[in-house]
Amino acid sequence: MKLRPLGDKVLVKRSEPETKTKSGIYLPETAKEKPQQATVIAVGDGKLLDNGKRSPFQVKKGDKVLIGKWGGTELKIEGEEMLVMGEEEILAVFEK
Repeated sequence: MKLRPLGDKVLVKRSEPETKTKSGIYLPETAKEKPQQATVIAVGDGKLLDNGKRSPFQVKKGDKVLIGKWGGTELKIEGEEMLVMGEEEILAVFEK
């Protein structure tokens, strides 16, 4: 199934949470934090402006982005956990 976000919404998939610390200690499920890094899976058409045109997105499919820990709406698509959020909830884009 494909999901196409509407308007200024973006579909992202969080990165996998760290399973061990930098010092090598393995973390139990309850101690893992939600990752703030995600990959953009799909984008909508853009925000509708007063003049009837759509504003372009600052992110594109495949971008690695920084998101807030509690933003967006969580959903499962074919067993994969994803988030739908407004573009304004994306904090930054990781550049290569």
